[in-house]
Amino acid sequence: MASYRIEVSTTAEKQLKKLGREDRIRALRAAQALADEPRPSGCRKLQGYDDVYPIRIGRYRALYSIDGQRVIITVLKVVHRRDVYR
Repeated sequence: MASYRIEVSTTAEKQLKKLGREDRIRALRAAQALADEPRPSGCRKLQGYDDVYPIRIGRYRALYSIDGQRVIITVLKVVHRRDVYR
């Protein structure tokens, strides 16, 4: 299986800059791990969207989409768990 390329949306970039150093490092490591395993065990598609998946990163959640044709994962949002689904 080919390794996916990771892209970060401008919205997610701004949200990552607002995080603390440790949380930012943890989020970036989790995003890099998605390159090898885009659908980790227990991963479920977000209801109401075509290809959007959440991943848990401590107190934060990242929403990402998978483009299997172009082999790209796009990180859409990285926010606190209380605000992610709004």
